Amino acid sequence: MSIAAKYLSRLNQLFRRKQAALLDDLRSALGTGSRTTIFRILKAAGYFTSYSHAGRYYTLRRIPNFDRRGLWSWRGIGFSSHGTLRATSVYLIEQSEAGQTHEELQQRLGLRIHDTLRSLVQAGTIVRERLEDVYVYLSADPKRAAAQRAARQQLQVPAAVLPADPMSVIDILVEVIHHPRDDAAAIADRLHAAGRLIAPKQVEDVFHAYEVKKTAGR
Repeated sequence: MSIAAKYLSRLNQLFRRKQAALLDDLRSALGTGSRTTIFRILKAAGYFTSYSHAGRYYTLRRIPNFDRRGLWSWRGIGFSSHGTLRATSVYLIEQSEAGQTHEELQQRLGLRIHDTLRSLVQAGTIVRERLEDVYVYLSADPKRAAAQRAARQQLQVPAAVLPADPMSVIDILVEVIHHPRDDAAAIADRLHAAGRLIAPKQVEDVFHAYEVKKTAGR
């Protein structure tokens, strides 16, 4: 067995035991303290660096089962197909139909990213605007930002003014079936992520109309 093949075999043994590893884990598994050698082996195998935990964790490219946003986590360690926390934050904001609040990004990424968002705004990579009583992060492209702003303002219209149409009711009930423990805000967030502009108040109205709280547990 060649030296390269031996290192790759040890690397695979390590990642069969755990799906994410620290640099010290890699040193121990590969039997070398050389960062150059470790990263040469990682590059040959293909790897991702975590966007959480200050990028201290590594996983092989074949391991993550990324969701449709390109996110995957193992034991609270977050990885992104988009790379770094900065790149991932920009992607989530750019692709969002109605922009993103810090709370929405925090829920998706599993960590607070105030400093990252501040630096992105300062660099002009994204923009931040106050809409009603919340700050929303929008695309730096004026046309895209205008569309996101309009969608966010529509989301903030009270449900009494924006009644749920029959298809929205069906979407809400389907989400309840698949996620019976979710509250109105969580259901609205799932639908929002899927491109359906439905406010939490609308979800609550459907809960009451169909007595969802009495039946969702079943």
